[in-house]
Amino acid sequence: MEDYIVSSGNIFEDMGFADAEERLAKAKLAVIINKIIEERKLSPKESAKIFGIKQAQVSDLKNGRLTEFSIELLFYFLEALDQHIEITITHKSKAKQGHGIQVAYV
Repeated sequence: MEDYIVSSGNIFEDMGFADAEERLAKAKLAVIINKIIEERKLSPKESAKIFGIKQAQVSDLKNGRLTEFSIELLFYFLEALDQHIEITITHKSKAKQGHGIQVAYV
């Protein structure tokens, strides 16, 4: 029988990263950005022009290499894709999920 560890729901937390919540939020934002790029059938060149970045950075974004991207920059990309961003602050006791940063695409 193999031993395993039940995930917390955040791979970055499971791996021991101190900034696990931020890393997960950035990953979720990148997934949304990449989904919109795919839906619009934007080329890397077109995406780079929209975001004001190099094509190599679009490749980094597509492949989950997110260290060079802040949450604020990912918000900027979403705005450049004509997305509305809402930030809601609630007390932890009223949150639907336990803790941390939640990202939803509706």
